[in-house]
Amino acid sequence: MQRLESIYESDPSMYSNMVEILKKETNEGSTRKLTSCSRAFLWLTRSLDFIVSLLQKLKEEPRMSMEQAVEEAYSLTLKPWHGWISSAAFKIALKLVPDSETFANLLMAKDKKNDTLSEEIDSFISRLSPFLEDIHSILTVQVRSLEVCIERDQGTKEEQFHKF
Repeated sequence: MQRLESIYESDPSMYSNMVEILKKETNEGSTRKLTSCSRAFLWLTRSLDFIVSLLQKLKEEPRMSMEQAVEEAYSLTLKPWHGWISSAAFKIALKLVPDSETFANLLMAKDKKNDTLSEEIDSFISRLSPFLEDIHSILTVQVRSLEVCIERDQGTKEEQFHKF
């Protein structure tokens, strides 16, 4: 969030939305830097995908163990992007996952029932999913733009090479 705030504060009229920030980093060729907003936005999106996947699994299969639901959601959303070290760390962290009842109690208001929690999960997923679809579309466009920038830069380097 601090990265976004500092870019926004540098020129509020130009960087009033995430798409403009992504375009800026794409044009600069800085999207892959560890400190880029693009990279942070991508990982935030992946994390939200994980949360939605986990909640859907718990709702669709209420008898599934929390550990199994977390592992399946992880395999679908985050594991493809994690290297060996991150995957190993996940396996260790998986041992610390609470059971389903404890997790539900953490999510649920004190005087509510499981039916209410289920409705709230449905509402959360139905509200977040369209935003995630939009974000995925935005990121897809930005990846294509980045590829064009890379091709343009490589073409320039080849042209420079042939001049010598």
